[in-house]
Amino acid sequence: MKIIAIADTHGYHRQVNVPAGDVLLVAGDICSHGLLAEIKEFGTWLLEQPCKHKIVVAGNHDEPFQSENNSALQALTQENPTIIYLQDNSIKIEGVTFYGAPWTPTFMRWFFMADRGKTIREKWAKIPDNTDVLITHGPPATILDNVGGLPEGCVDLLERVLQINPKYNIFGHIHEEYGGIRKGDTVFINASVCDGLYRPINKPVVFNL
Repeated sequence: MKIIAIADTHGYHRQVNVPAGDVLLVAGDICSHGLLAEIKEFGTWLLEQPCKHKIVVAGNHDEPFQSENNSALQALTQENPTIIYLQDNSIKIEGVTFYGAPWTPTFMRWFFMADRGKTIREKWAKIPDNTDVLITHGPPATILDNVGGLPEGCVDLLERVLQINPKYNIFGHIHEEYGGIRKGDTVFINASVCDGLYRPINKPVVFNL
């Protein structure tokens, strides 16, 4: 199975060259301004991409998925079954279990925020033990999460990942840390398309599973 991963396109998706593959993963922040029209345009773009399945998870910029979920889902999927939105749930494709969750630890007044500790632990506890590919918007603590010398990832997410050992954890959110690293049984991929200056300069990450 050929998988292509992107995140944090922030409205610049038409500058992204997506290669042909089986599954395109989008790990949040498709919007720049949090508008329903942005989601609809992104959905139109998704349908043009040469991948059999497209799995989308929201991010902290993607307000409509939280404030007007039904309208956002319709705008994204356009009733096409190849586009799959995951929010605290999973889907199995060709024997591979994908689970998606949009949450990040609370900061400022963004969307899909959950306080560190008990509140966000309850979100991560929903991740099934048999997850093969985990798609989160934000990173686990200390893994591709550095901003200005400070780790911004989620300690509680790291704890859950270490418990279930998915093959992959795909995320974005921290634009400055694009790239991948293996720790133990899990490959962690920060697939942010935009860099720290919101320039869409990073390529989709491609891997086989």
